[in-house]
Amino acid sequence: MGNALRFLYKGCCKPATAGVSHGVSTPNDGVSTPNDGVSALSHDLFQFDTTSQVPEGLSKHVVSSKKAQANWYRKLLEAWREARPPPKTPEEASKFVILTLKRHQKADVQGLLAYYGLPRQPSANAPVNAPTSLPQGFKFELQTLPVDMKAVPDGDTITVYVSTTDPRESSNLPREVRLAADQRSKARAAKNYTKADELHKKIIDSGYRVLNLQNQEILARKYRIRLRGIDAPESSMPYGKEAKEELVKLIQGKCLRVLIYDEDLYGRCVGDIYCNGKFVQEVMLKKGLAWHYTAYDQRVELATWEKEARAKRVGLWASANPEKPWEWRKNKRQRVA
Repeated sequence: MGNALRFLYKGCCKPATAGVSHGVSTPNDGVSTPNDGVSALSHDLFQFDTTSQVPEGLSKHVVSSKKAQANWYRKLLEAWREARPPPKTPEEASKFVILTLKRHQKADVQGLLAYYGLPRQPSANAPVNAPTSLPQGFKFELQTLPVDMKAVPDGDTITVYVSTTDPRESSNLPREVRLAADQRSKARAAKNYTKADELHKKIIDSGYRVLNLQNQEILARKYRIRLRGIDAPESSMPYGKEAKEELVKLIQGKCLRVLIYDEDLYGRCVGDIYCNGKFVQEVMLKKGLAWHYTAYDQRVELATWEKEARAKRVGLWASANPEKPWEWRKNKRQRVA
């Protein structure tokens, strides 16, 4: 996959063009965002896991031998895998490197930080591997690739993909998936499309997919998301179609920020979704296109937004006594039984 795995969709997703051979410390590297150093470090660590080779050009920034460098990468790789979650910002990554390699020469540590364009003196208050200012129960965060309209089956469920250049994803990327992606890229280059398709099926069966965005191939992980705290009308219910259309309108073609809290009985991640600064569940409730799902969520603000929509008689509240989605599903199960 090479450079494609470092590419993040332009526009709503920031580009990351740092290469294994060049780090991110020189103007010629084409780096345009602060987090590129984090992505490059993450990629290089797991490239090392596959090849046991440290990045070319690193020796120009450090004083120790390549054998010593390999020892650093083994330590960093092990620590990165154990981090929950891995570093996401340059400050976090810098502190992570300094703490992991604290027994090594200062010149080597400073050179490694410079190679990736990371701060050499991170703030003393910079967190390491810990989310900040997030609600209780939060587990992890997803920064998605642009959402396709076909990934929205109804008003409270979506399918999203997250690039494996994301630090969290790269740390959890199965080795067999990474190898299959590399082999698929080579097969396509050799115009062996039958083999490439077979390898892509293997990747898909593992919960990943190679996406083509702006003529760039990106290996991404699939997530099914259930919007936390709301229950929209089912597709065949009144306002089911409108709920789906509104959700598509909100998120189609957009990169999303998803805060994950739980997993439901169907294997879906339950989370809060933010799009261009908007809290998606808030919009759905205020437009009367979803109920507050009080059986699983007692947030006061969600109840308030539903109450406002009821008072205005917007959306499904235009009906005097709209059927609750959970009761509709229960009745449907009983009819089938």
